[in-house]
Amino acid sequence: MQQQSIFIEDQGHQLHLRHIFAQPAGVPILMVHGAVENGRIFYTNSNKGLACFLAKQGFDVYVLDLRGRGKSTPLINAQADYGQYEAITHDIPLLINYIHNLTGQAMHLVSHSWGGVLVASCLARHNDIISKVRSNLCFGSKRRVTVGGFERYLKLDLFWNRLALKLAKRKGFFDAKKYRVGSDNETIESLKHSVAWVNEEKWHDPKDGFNYQGAAQQTTWPPTWHLTGVNDRLLGNAIDVKYFINESNTDAKFSLLSKQAGNVVDYDHIDILTHPEAVNDHFPEVATWLKQH
Repeated sequence: MQQQSIFIEDQGHQLHLRHIFAQPAGVPILMVHGAVENGRIFYTNSNKGLACFLAKQGFDVYVLDLRGRGKSTPLINAQADYGQYEAITHDIPLLINYIHNLTGQAMHLVSHSWGGVLVASCLARHNDIISKVRSNLCFGSKRRVTVGGFERYLKLDLFWNRLALKLAKRKGFFDAKKYRVGSDNETIESLKHSVAWVNEEKWHDPKDGFNYQGAAQQTTWPPTWHLTGVNDRLLGNAIDVKYFINESNTDAKFSLLSKQAGNVVDYDHIDILTHPEAVNDHFPEVATWLKQH
């Protein structure tokens, strides 16, 4: 097992890919993290996590740090004027093409949380890159939050929709690490875009009005599997994951990980990837599914 960093120079930024593999490296996988995260949700330096598990299964794994996050530079600051539009229209297509050119193979896409929304938006908008994609695997990914309750009011309506935006405008970016609400920060534009999509029925681009929902209906999707945990009651609630499936790839497979379904743990939004039992629970099933495609 080996790990190394790849830095891709682009438009004044360095995009970081963590390359995790064992020789001989097999079919490539690109992993995309969600909001207030970076690529470390998928791996550790001591070879734990889904990325490392899949590398041990023979896959050639590339974990992305989105622009300004993780080891991608420059880090998000008050001058950062980009958002999810740039990730969808430029950065993710750039990385898919880079890995395809590097390996000469089509790849699997694996994402967590909001990363699944960015990936689906990218595929709906750029049908030309779908030929370079074998499958699309999403953990806890939803675009809208339709479920109610006190947790929604506290975490989404009060904090994310209101307070986070005020804090971001005051500092020039949302310092999620300082407030201990995430492992990485967000730009104002990215925060505004995600707030818009979480609350609006229309899946249209906040920047240029592109109709992703209309494009999704005309897209020939790669085989897709959505997984979420029964204890993920807000950020990847099963109701909202299914809503996302219905507005993107209606043929997608869906799994709710729970003890009732035969899993060892009732998983939540984060430990679906980080729980020590995952490596013997659903990770092997994930690897089998990927190998089938």
